[in-house]
Amino acid sequence: MKVTILGAGAWGTALGLVLSRNGHAVRLWGHRARHLAELAGARSNERFLPGIPLTGNWSFEPDLDAAVSGAEAVVLAVPSKGFRDVAGHLAGFGGPVVSVTKGIEFSSGLTMTGILDAVSPGRQVAALSGPSLALEVARGIPTAVVVASRDEAVSRTVQGLFHRPEFRVYRSTDLIGVELGGALKNVIAIAAGVCDGLGYGDNAKAALVTRGKSEMTRLGVACGARPETFAGLSGLGDLVLTCFSKLSRNRGFGESVGHGRPVAEVLAESVSAVEGHPTARSAWALARRLGVDAPILAEVYAMLHEGKDVRRAVHDLLSRDSKAED
Repeated sequence: MKVTILGAGAWGTALGLVLSRNGHAVRLWGHRARHLAELAGARSNERFLPGIPLTGNWSFEPDLDAAVSGAEAVVLAVPSKGFRDVAGHLAGFGGPVVSVTKGIEFSSGLTMTGILDAVSPGRQVAALSGPSLALEVARGIPTAVVVASRDEAVSRTVQGLFHRPEFRVYRSTDLIGVELGGALKNVIAIAAGVCDGLGYGDNAKAALVTRGKSEMTRLGVACGARPETFAGLSGLGDLVLTCFSKLSRNRGFGESVGHGRPVAEVLAESVSAVEGHPTARSAWALARRLGVDAPILAEVYAMLHEGKDVRRAVHDLLSRDSKAED
């Protein structure tokens, strides 16, 4: 198939490699024409995936509408803050549209496929998520992910596009659950990084991850997701990876904040989007609106968006009244 990937960062490029290894023609679009020209010349994405050649049938298109024209499937791999604008260019596209962006829009509370439904009703939408570091995927290291869609035929099509021996793709019909798992785990990963920055041990981190999963599940169920989804690849799997991996941008960002560095300074130095930062604000607002108890999400929001002292936030989290485990 002819597949267009919108987003020339690490994740979009890594997924392009999976598709090209499966024999598909990949067209890559990015908002920086100069970066695309560098990729076309070097046949590698040295900025994000150094040393990994872009083998197979690739083309590079700086015009968004031209990139979509003639495609049989589109993969959206742009940061959440620009997702709505890019999605607006897909109103006339009739093939499968796969979101691989993990986030929640603050103003609407919508996930990325929710935005797709809003700006381009009637699209064949799906979400691909799970524990998958772009660098490891690009290197062909064994990985398992999940594709979710309300339409079984769409999820099977997307599964067929990406599935290969070292990139195992499972299916799900719990679209909202898979998307929320991928988005919310980034916020918990920032909290895990804060623990690392403060020098806390494995006990504290294990407790944080476990209770974080409970919060993710509560909020997800309140949004209509199935609880078991949060024990799967897009929930527990992605949560564990993002909270413990040294390659995790969100964990690393949290670690820097835990060391006492200003949030704005750390964000300014990041090469790629730290999706947990805007998602913390969106998740906090969503939990408040739905009346869901989410103390970890609330404290991360306070640290990142209200300037709350990191040690004060940890103290307040640990000082909550004792309760039964849920």
